Amino acid sequence: MKNPIEALNKIFDSRIRLGVMSVLIVNEHISFNELKQLLELTDGNLASHLSTLELAEYIRVQKAFIGKKTNTTYSITDLGKQAFKAHLDALEKMIKGL
Repeated sequence: MKNPIEALNKIFDSRIRLGVMSVLIVNEHISFNELKQLLELTDGNLASHLSTLELAEYIRVQKAFIGKKTNTTYSITDLGKQAFKAHLDALEKMIKGL
């Protein structure tokens, strides 16, 4: 039988990325500033974790202008939903197996 820890996704080892995905799984989209406030993070810290999730193609980034200000919003991709749910399933199996 496969070790349940091996089924965990390394990208979600970070509590910040876990938090971002948790927010996005229940919201169709959310702005950078809303995410920053919800997770109580600095701009740079949040941006680096969002970049990791974007590179993995787990989140989609949409930039628009509201007046002269940029507004960046994030949403979860289908791949992101699948990966996050698989990670949560692996956690659940690991907990139940203890």
